[in-house]
Amino acid sequence: MNDYLVIHPEVQKALKEGRPVVALESTIISHGMPYPKNVETALAVEKMVRDNGAVPATIAIMDGKCLVGLSAEQIELFGKASDVWKVSIRDMAYVVTKKLYGATTVAATMRIAAMAGIKIFVTGGIGGVHRGAEKSMDISADLTEMATTNVAVVSAGVKSILDIGLTLEYLETLGIAVVTVGQDEFPSFYSSKSGFNSPLRLDQPNEIAAMLKTKWSLGLNGSVLIANPVPAGQEVSSELMEKYIQEALTEAHQQNITGKNVTPFLLKYIANHTKGESLDANIALILNNAALGARIAAAMN
Repeated sequence: MNDYLVIHPEVQKALKEGRPVVALESTIISHGMPYPKNVETALAVEKMVRDNGAVPATIAIMDGKCLVGLSAEQIELFGKASDVWKVSIRDMAYVVTKKLYGATTVAATMRIAAMAGIKIFVTGGIGGVHRGAEKSMDISADLTEMATTNVAVVSAGVKSILDIGLTLEYLETLGIAVVTVGQDEFPSFYSSKSGFNSPLRLDQPNEIAAMLKTKWSLGLNGSVLIANPVPAGQEVSSELMEKYIQEALTEAHQQNITGKNVTPFLLKYIANHTKGESLDANIALILNNAALGARIAAAMN
């Protein structure tokens, strides 16, 4: 057992018994939503995982340890604290060494989940190639982590604030399979539509589980991106969202927002200017992903 890894007893028991476990990130708690909505959502996502036959393992960093599974009290702490680091791969060793509070991104959550032996990870949307990356070189470490870590990611596609076309191209370059559930079009986080065809399509959890087993049995390392469209009736139209994205990008440029601060700034701007409509869609898609992730994990076990 890694000295820096602390696995919650419920999660440890499930792993030992070979029962399905689903990893969950903590960035959404500390950096994705306002309090108390963030804590309410985190607990609801854990309940959704349980209701669909798996054990949730929310991942974070605290007191020099990588925590796999949080208590309700710890989720509350991460929801309220103002000094929590947004931790990607490059930050992990520093945050652990300094014994800081760290909320893990997709990349860091995947790495810690792999350390614990968890194969399925549920999030809202992954990072990717940012708009204007040909000048800024702003490409999320989520993508490079997915190229090497054997943890499948269930999300509602990539965040619509990104360059979706370039992100799909980069995923192909890295050899990361992209499977959309239930439709041929790749989803764009808040919307089920993006204007881009999905490279692959599978409709049932058992089909996805079979593909994952085959991939890793063939010695093909890396993740599979399982794109799960936001439920109909709970999405925000892609046209309306694009309007707010353009406004948010302009504002971020004017305020000189860069690096890992860009995504939280854009999401907060959009939530404020859509009168909470985007926040509602965000919560709906995360719960939808949690249900699918749990069913895939159960099928794999």
